[in-house]
Amino acid sequence: MSLLGIDIGTTGCKAASFSLDGRCLAQAYREYDTFHPEVGWAELDSVEVWEKTKAVIAEVAAATRADPVTALSVSAFGEAFVPVTASRGILDNTILCVDDRGREHSDRLAREFGQERFYSANPNILGTSYSLPKMMWLRDHRPEIYGNADYILLWSDLAAFMLGCEPVTNNSHANRTLLFDFERNDWSDELLAWSGIPRSKLGRIVCGGDVIGKVAPAMAGELGLPGNVTVVAGGHDQCCNALGCGAIRAGDAVCGMGTFECITPVYARPDRTLDMLAEGLNIEHHVLPGLYVSFIFNQGGALVKWFRDTFAAHEPVPAGTDIYGQLAAEMPLEPTHLLVLPHFQPPVSPRFIEETAGIIMGLRTTTQRGEILKAIMECTTLYFVDSIAALRRIGADTTEFIASGGGARSDAWLQIKADIFGVPFIRPRMTEGGVLGAAMLAGMATGCFSSAKEAVGVFVERDRVFEPDATRHAIYREKHALYRQVFDANHNILKHL
Repeated sequence: MSLLGIDIGTTGCKAASFSLDGRCLAQAYREYDTFHPEVGWAELDSVEVWEKTKAVIAEVAAATRADPVTALSVSAFGEAFVPVTASRGILDNTILCVDDRGREHSDRLAREFGQERFYSANPNILGTSYSLPKMMWLRDHRPEIYGNADYILLWSDLAAFMLGCEPVTNNSHANRTLLFDFERNDWSDELLAWSGIPRSKLGRIVCGGDVIGKVAPAMAGELGLPGNVTVVAGGHDQCCNALGCGAIRAGDAVCGMGTFECITPVYARPDRTLDMLAEGLNIEHHVLPGLYVSFIFNQGGALVKWFRDTFAAHEPVPAGTDIYGQLAAEMPLEPTHLLVLPHFQPPVSPRFIEETAGIIMGLRTTTQRGEILKAIMECTTLYFVDSIAALRRIGADTTEFIASGGGARSDAWLQIKADIFGVPFIRPRMTEGGVLGAAMLAGMATGCFSSAKEAVGVFVERDRVFEPDATRHAIYREKHALYRQVFDANHNILKHL
């Protein structure tokens, strides 16, 4: 028997099956493109994402027939939702968090509630990235789609619904909508009334790790899954990723290095909420009961992918190698003399900046592409330095970080992070924490493991620790002082570009 984890991300989806003794039996991945129908818009083709999600499930199921899947769970990116019919018909594309539609609604929410009052009910920093402003935009601008939608579901629970379960919304994803009452662990009657979004369009709230149904027989046949596979509620990808990295205690902290880079500290019940608000930190339920997380995130892997597509789209890649490793070999060993403002799309938590753009500064005729790539890795990390200081001010432990995601496979990038933050970065053996965390949730919910601690003991193992270099750390402290000036010095220009 085996456990299936599924992770649906902004640029691709993956699935992996795991034996009960912690071995990865099979994994599969598919990539998809982001579309920009208008300036400021960012969408995924929802049908394509679902078809590719089915493809990775089927590929893994075919490779694990000797160890058939007994339970599955889904990790997925936050905020993005899909309108669907009760008969499981997908009605529209997925609007991504970096899409700026719905700004008028987020502005009105801020005016009428105020940030502090809103935070007391739903501890998020208001901005356009969340689901609610985009749901209201959909209602106002595509009334036929909105009217025909029986449900509006975020991707983790949409996948479960498409597999045959009832419509639900796990609480970590519900928090990303801005419609969630954090204390009651339910939809907020006040916010539903304010927005005009009916509760009937939203799935009932469940907790990550709750059993929510079985894969429908027809879907199991299509995907090559055994009959009677249990479906377990998953969660926001960063929460599942934290579990898959072994971040199951207050004081643990994860650096997820995917399309978005996300710092995820884990807390017991936060008691300094006003201090957290002052520092721009949100609070969200972990997928484990009694634990909470915050998210500080911006584009990371997305900018490295942009670099690949722009500077090396037709690069020949020798057999047995990959383009990212080939490009990383061109990076200089020491810190670069370039500065990159990683605002290629508007940054979100904790600084919601809408009128901005990216910058690569310091270019000369002698600049090589390897320097530009390293500067991107440096400055996507420098973006987080002030937020790490904020975490320390509220008493969060930031003495080491567990790294995960595709970026964590890069020794060079992890060393850059250790040098900039001045603390060790730990790479686990399995860097795809989202799929692993989802599989662990499936195993815990179906009695394969008695606790998260037992599951972590089976699945999570350290691969390597990257220690900071004191000399480079001092150089990066000086570079950070320059980095902080780049946006302020150029904002009046960037907002017109």
